[in-house]
Amino acid sequence: MISQQVSILGTRVNGTSYTDACDRISQWASTRQSCYIVAANVHVVMTAYSNRAYRKILNHAALVTPDGMPLVWGLRRLGIKHQSRVYGPDLMLAWCDRAAQEHLPIYLYGGTEDMLQRLVKNLQHQFPQLLIVGTHAPPFRPLSPAEESADIATIHQSGAAVVFVGLGCPKQEEWMARQQGKINAVMVGVGAAFAFHSGTVSQAPRWMMAWSLEWLYRLYQEPRRLWRRYVVNNTAFLLLFGLQLMNRAMRSILGTGHSAS
Repeated sequence: MISQQVSILGTRVNGTSYTDACDRISQWASTRQSCYIVAANVHVVMTAYSNRAYRKILNHAALVTPDGMPLVWGLRRLGIKHQSRVYGPDLMLAWCDRAAQEHLPIYLYGGTEDMLQRLVKNLQHQFPQLLIVGTHAPPFRPLSPAEESADIATIHQSGAAVVFVGLGCPKQEEWMARQQGKINAVMVGVGAAFAFHSGTVSQAPRWMMAWSLEWLYRLYQEPRRLWRRYVVNNTAFLLLFGLQLMNRAMRSILGTGHSAS
């Protein structure tokens, strides 16, 4: 398994691939290890940069994949030369394909009831052998301790080996961290994947993704909700990561000069 990792603005991001991530999930799911996986993009990293508690949650994840192209470029600049994108929605499909082959059941947690019904139908059409042992759309308000305990008990009773969590950042990562040690399954936060794969929200064309223009497509769809995330967060990320690279270069120069003297 690939073991390289780097820190981007204080958040650990792993060098990985879809095959490597699915291999890890398979190993953890087969042994019923309680752990969680984060698909990190700029929004996730910038939220962690300003929120120490959230950053700690990310850094305790079993795996943090580079979900967005800026993080892919970051990993390449920091030494993982051939890193490619490991996008949450595509990781979900890659694992569903593997789960169907290995007969490992999944559970879907998040979204709305209508979204989940469509998602189940689409996944079962694409992966006829996939075992979906339960779904739940929790209310958008904070859950009471009793409600959260009931959800945990339902997931545990379902026998799910992998739980896909579609609650959005940072809610889904906070939820997964709270359930570590309580749910004997691999929890995978996949953000908008439920909306995309259910057909509720249209996904950017692949050519736009290849040219790193997915953000533009989503901004066009939801300008009021997303303008700050993309305009402010992305700009701040570029500036801060530029400073991180400069500091790294300076340390390298000073270190070389010191060792040569």
